[in-house]
Amino acid sequence: MKSIAKLVYQTYITYLPTAFPAYYYGMPNGKIYLVFSRFYKAAIGKSGLEFVFAEHNDYSFDYEKETILACNDNSGTTPVFAECIDNPHSKFNIVSISRKLRSYSEAQHFVNRRAKKMKKAV
Repeated sequence: MKSIAKLVYQTYITYLPTAFPAYYYGMPNGKIYLVFSRFYKAAIGKSGLEFVFAEHNDYSFDYEKETILACNDNSGTTPVFAECIDNPHSKFNIVSISRKLRSYSEAQHFVNRRAKKMKKAV
């Protein structure tokens, strides 16, 4: 399956509340999705791993030009380095949390299916 969601940045050391890697994807609707995993408490003395899918509020993505743009930039044309999207004061909205996924590969397929729906709507 061809990837529709475009990986724009990945980091193994992040400001997000996790000790695991974070992946940022550019979506056809101009949004940037971030994916990371974290532990959750399943029961007393037991934990599990959940995947968090969120939409970045500080940056957008020009899908055709494959460029990251700052949302607070009035011109809307100044590209931003990918490293800027992972910062200590990032604002994002959690779109979905899944405890059924077992790997980042499965998470990528989840994001790609969502991107495919977005591309049809655009």
